[in-house]
Amino acid sequence: MATFLAQFQTIKNSCDHLVIAVEDVSDLWPIVKNGFEERLPFKRACLNNKTRNPVFVEKLTAEFILTRDSRLRSRFPQEQPLFWFREPYAIVVLVTCEDLDEFKTILKPRLKLIVQNDEREWFIVFVSKAHPNDDQATKLAKKVYAKLEVEFSSKKRERCCKLDIHCPEANFWEDLESKIMESIRNTMDRRVQFYEDEIRKLSELRFMPVWNFCNFFILKESLAFLFEMAHLYEDALREYDELELCYLETVNMIVKHRDFGGVDRGDDQAALLNPENKPLTQIVQDESFREFEFRQYMFSCQSKLLFKLNRPLEVASRGYSFIISFSKALALHESILPFCMREVWVITACLDLINATASHYKDGLLAPDIEKEFYRLLGDLYSLCRVKFMRLAYLIGYGIEIERSPVNSASLSMLPWPKPAVWPAVPPDASSEIFAKEKIILQETLRVKHFGIQRKSLPLEPSLLLREANRRRASLSAGNMFEMFEGRPIISDGSGSDASIKMSPLSPPQKVRTSSISRTNSSPGNFESSIDRPMRLAEIYVAADHALQHTISNPDLLKSLSSIEEFEIKYLDLTKGAADNYHRSWWKRHGVVLDGEIAAVCFKHGNIDLAAKSYEKVCALYAGEGWQDLLAEVLPNLAECQKILNDQAGYLSSCVRLLSLDKGLFSTKERQSFQSEVIHLAHSEMKHPVPLDVSSLITFSGNPGPPLELCDGDPGSLSVTVWSGFPDDITLDSLSLTLMATYNGDEGVKALKSSFAIVLKPGRNTITLDLPPQRPGSYVLGVLTGQIGHLRFRSHSFSKGAPADSDDFMIYEKPTRPILKVFKPRALVDLAAAISSALLINEPQWVGIIIRPMNYSLKGAVLHIDTGPGLKIEESHVIEMESYVDVSQSPADMARSDVAHKDGSLAVDKDFEQLRLHDGRIEFPGWANNVTSILWIPVCAISDRLARGSSSVTPQRQSIVDGMRTIALKLEFGVSHNQIFERTLAVHFTEPFHVSTRIADKCNDGTLLLQVIVQSEVKATLTIYDAWLDLQDGFVHTRKGDGRPTSGLTPLIISPHSRAGILFSICLEMSNAEDEAKAPRPDSILNLRYGISGDRTIGAHLPVAVESPGPEGVRQDLIFRSALVLQRPVLDPFLAVGFLPLPSGGLRVGQLVSMKWRVERLRDFEEEEVSKHNDEVMYEVNANSDNWMIAGRKRGHVSVSTKQGSRIVISILCMPLVAGYVRPPQLGLPDVEEANISCNPAGPHLVCVLPPPLSSSFCIPA
Repeated sequence: MATFLAQFQTIKNSCDHLVIAVEDVSDLWPIVKNGFEERLPFKRACLNNKTRNPVFVEKLTAEFILTRDSRLRSRFPQEQPLFWFREPYAIVVLVTCEDLDEFKTILKPRLKLIVQNDEREWFIVFVSKAHPNDDQATKLAKKVYAKLEVEFSSKKRERCCKLDIHCPEANFWEDLESKIMESIRNTMDRRVQFYEDEIRKLSELRFMPVWNFCNFFILKESLAFLFEMAHLYEDALREYDELELCYLETVNMIVKHRDFGGVDRGDDQAALLNPENKPLTQIVQDESFREFEFRQYMFSCQSKLLFKLNRPLEVASRGYSFIISFSKALALHESILPFCMREVWVITACLDLINATASHYKDGLLAPDIEKEFYRLLGDLYSLCRVKFMRLAYLIGYGIEIERSPVNSASLSMLPWPKPAVWPAVPPDASSEIFAKEKIILQETLRVKHFGIQRKSLPLEPSLLLREANRRRASLSAGNMFEMFEGRPIISDGSGSDASIKMSPLSPPQKVRTSSISRTNSSPGNFESSIDRPMRLAEIYVAADHALQHTISNPDLLKSLSSIEEFEIKYLDLTKGAADNYHRSWWKRHGVVLDGEIAAVCFKHGNIDLAAKSYEKVCALYAGEGWQDLLAEVLPNLAECQKILNDQAGYLSSCVRLLSLDKGLFSTKERQSFQSEVIHLAHSEMKHPVPLDVSSLITFSGNPGPPLELCDGDPGSLSVTVWSGFPDDITLDSLSLTLMATYNGDEGVKALKSSFAIVLKPGRNTITLDLPPQRPGSYVLGVLTGQIGHLRFRSHSFSKGAPADSDDFMIYEKPTRPILKVFKPRALVDLAAAISSALLINEPQWVGIIIRPMNYSLKGAVLHIDTGPGLKIEESHVIEMESYVDVSQSPADMARSDVAHKDGSLAVDKDFEQLRLHDGRIEFPGWANNVTSILWIPVCAISDRLARGSSSVTPQRQSIVDGMRTIALKLEFGVSHNQIFERTLAVHFTEPFHVSTRIADKCNDGTLLLQVIVQSEVKATLTIYDAWLDLQDGFVHTRKGDGRPTSGLTPLIISPHSRAGILFSICLEMSNAEDEAKAPRPDSILNLRYGISGDRTIGAHLPVAVESPGPEGVRQDLIFRSALVLQRPVLDPFLAVGFLPLPSGGLRVGQLVSMKWRVERLRDFEEEEVSKHNDEVMYEVNANSDNWMIAGRKRGHVSVSTKQGSRIVISILCMPLVAGYVRPPQLGLPDVEEANISCNPAGPHLVCVLPPPLSSSFCIPA
């Protein structure tokens, strides 16, 4: 079967569609050819895939070929089973007949012969030539077609269809296409089954010695090609995948050695997308194929199908994986391949895949996620190609042009050197090239970075190239090791650069360079005579260059390696391609890193602006990821670009970022140079000064421990710890710190400013800022701002509240712990009266004011005292202040009070102090800062009114408001007396007694026993030592007494709020002319001489002036006087009020009625008993508002003459509101006692009110 391999490939190349055979029995093809071919390609064809599931194919291509065509006649029978995929998939038999006899004798036997092969799918198309107007011909054609259907169609399958040339039926073409599709589908199913059976048979033998992969390959690819021709690309791809897996499984299991391939000219160019790169007959070996060519052929077939399926993403994904795996296979056979064959092949493979997939991809065709993945794969291909290209450039001496960046170093230092069997030798005529290479090597100098930073160059090689190349030489003398390393320049070149210095410590650099040049000049072309001598580095470069020229067949790649300029162009193109694709994918960070490589090339060629922009993106990425080692490599380059561009703001920011990096990344001298640049620019004139963010260099936090607690309105001082990352001291001309409220984001910030310059030392510093009063809430640190020279800086980074012991400790984590808590407005102190009971009026009394601090110090507090009207302070007496223990406070408060006593805040000998009032203010002593104290102030309530007693006739009593006095207190306290507490205390003053009288008894002789009831009004014990009564006019004491009580019960002791009675015997005085001439005495005066025994902490007490007792045995008494009104008894009323009769019509709801009362004077007033206004009498009408509506004035005055018999009528309009018996309105005289009023005639208790009359306003007449 393997002998048909060449023919198989030829058939594949010439056949790319399905074939439909046409058996033209009646020479009808020229007539119907155009109509048949117009149906191609078939739209929406339905075929079965390998699993017999229906699949719809768009635009199925096919070709109609006559059975007598040479393309079908020239095949050998033995080829047909093997290449069955090219055989016709359907046979269309074209017939026509106009006579039944002809059909039976000629046409029918011939058709039987044609369709006797059961393996072929066929159907008959009967073409009718009968004209529509020819009925006879039409009938005959129908009869023939009916006979045809009877002979060749069956119930299971319809194999006949009819085409009328002159007027074809509308559904003929659909019927024709369905029959063709049915035939193709059946043929495909039969052939697929055949191939599967044959493939299964061969698969069972693949582990046997008789296994032949070529036979398996032909069958498997024939099946795949069958699916491909039917546009079943998924099934075709699956067959190629299985074929590749089978090859990889069996290729390494055969013990017999096979050639790998890849040694022909042009094999360095990958053929991943060109299945026709080499004929299969050239790569076949024994019963299989060479791995190098066959694996590429497999991938090219797969990629062709994937492109037809419009899957460029999968091509890129499979291609990248294939390049990696195939590169490993190349590494295993590197010793037999041309020099650097592996690297060259990878470069060409990546470029081919990139170009092919990019050309087949259309933007917007894929979903966004898939599109990003596609660009990521392209970026990986560009990156892989870029790394391999740099390796080739390094081998030929272009390493000095490659930026020794972290990404290049990481890529190249992990990439192994080529491993040829023998390292290429130097051509005999390459002396000039060697001299030029050595000159370039000796002229190579390390570019000193900005700020004088010197770093060991990052390696671009996995090991020392000089050692690797000489180790792979065929003859290497161990005695020439010194010569090997003597040719190595002192300039660092990769990770092994220090080895040459260690190997020859006695050789100075000048001697090494001299010996290298002299040796090159001494033997310009005689290299063969010293084959055992190790190669120098320049010779290695030249040898590799010449070897690559023999390996590389791609002219573009050769041109890219022909000069340094061409290398840079290609290098930049590959780097930009990788970066651009990474930017459009998920891996944007990779693109940013490669932007740094582009920036290095731009900087080299003077494009500083573009280099700075790229470096900024790279630095932002490294800083965001926390890669400080990488940032230390790139950030100085950015700073150098910014300085060249005169970007002062950016340059300052870069210097600050350099200072904020780990100290181990730069030396102290380098860090000091960073700081000097910052200070120099800060004190110079900046064109565009901008705030500098030093958050990574200067951090701050509150001091450890609880936050500072203040009350609302209190100032204070805030201590903040500031860490400085500068290597030396730095002076801050100004500094301010903002506080942010945590409870309200809209509150804004509060700035705390320092009034003097602050010098920050390296490491930890503690600064103190004045804190003005803040609003209540919790505050955290906000932003630290300040100024250095003309430079404004800010820092918004926080450090932990509990830093490490080291002064270098810095962390950029915002704390959640507040630094300041300002409590909401609360009571900081309370001022209250010490007593609530009354004090003596008109007597000096102690008023106690309790001062109770509430967890707040009253240090330096000042109390302003202002008395209200009727109250004065006895300034002649001192003010006393003493400690106070409230028996009502909780046990915890009592304990705190005891602690306050114990810690010395209130010493035992200072719990009492006498103070003086200065301009209405008192300064508190120091011991009263945190303890509750009481202040005793001597005051005197002044009242000019004489106390008046009450009686059963006039039961009036003095109002409590009359004895009320106020004391306005204003307490100033706090750090700067910013806290003010104001309160007005009400103090009740009263007379010691309340006096009331009543007639206890009336004797037959006119003597009256007057009982005077004395009630204590204070919380103190009162002692009455003497009492006498001065009577008013009209009353006299019996027996001409001195006004003393009838019983001698003095001294009379009255407990608090108790009563005592005193009896006086009086009688009515008969008036005479002498008494009328005397001055009138309208009131009686009760006089009491008393003493008081009370405590000032409870209430009324002994007046201040008499507290100090006089000589022993001398009692100081007080006098109380009260006015009593005694009235003579009323014998006859002097007013009569009579209710006048109602109207005769009666009362009705809703009608006004006039209520009338007659007021009559019954007798004359005595002159002494009336005032000048007694001719006016006030009246008041009282009525239930639910029953009556008063239309007139309810209350008013009427004038009634004082003469006896005078009368007046009071008339009021009323309206009854409810029907029934209701109480009528009543007339009252509020100013006249009921005893002086006679009701004659009396008013009725109830009156009858009738319902309202019926209304006919809304009645409708009949």
